[in-house]
Amino acid sequence: MATESQGEDMNNHSGIPESDFVDNVDEFMQKQENENAESVLRKLDERHNKYKFMEYNLNTKKSRLKTQIPDIKTSLDIVKHLLERKTNADPLETRFLLSDQVYAKAKIPPTDKVCLWLGANVMLEYNLDDAQKLLEKNLGTAKKTLGQVDDDLSFLRDQTTTLEVNMARVYNWDVKRRQKAPVKS
Repeated sequence: MATESQGEDMNNHSGIPESDFVDNVDEFMQKQENENAESVLRKLDERHNKYKFMEYNLNTKKSRLKTQIPDIKTSLDIVKHLLERKTNADPLETRFLLSDQVYAKAKIPPTDKVCLWLGANVMLEYNLDDAQKLLEKNLGTAKKTLGQVDDDLSFLRDQTTTLEVNMARVYNWDVKRRQKAPVKS
C-alpha cells in the first residue's frame, strides 16, 4: 500500500504495520496506480480489520498476563516462606483448595523441594533456591511482556485512528470528485 514505506512496514511494535497520515489526498490517489476510490477504501478497510484482529489478540494476551502475574507472585511468596521455614523442625500447618469452596488441612514437614506447574500438564520438581530463581525470572518476563503489550496496544490505537482518518479523507475526496463530475443525462 502506498501509505507505508517499503522496508519500514514492520516496526518494533510486534510487527504492527505503521499507517502514514495522508496529508494530500489528490497526490495519494494519483500514486495508487489506476485504482479507484472504492478499491483504495477496500484496502484501507482490510488493514482496519487486521488492526482490530491484532487489538483483540493483544487484549487477550494482556488479560492472560494480568491473571498470570498474581499466580506467579503467590507461588514465589510460598517458595520464600518455605525457604524461611526450612530450618524450622516444626511442620507447617495450612489449608489447601481441593475444589470450589472445599479446603483440606495439611501438615507440611520442612522440605527443600517443591513442584511447579510449567504448563501443558507438566510439573517438575525443583529445589527451593532453583524454584525461587525460576519464579523470579518468570515474574520479570511476564511484567516486561505486559509492558510491551501495553506499548503495542497504544501504538495500535494510534495507527487505527490514523487509518480511520485516512479512510474518511479518501471517502470525502471521492464524494467531492463525484459532485464535480458533469452529470450525464
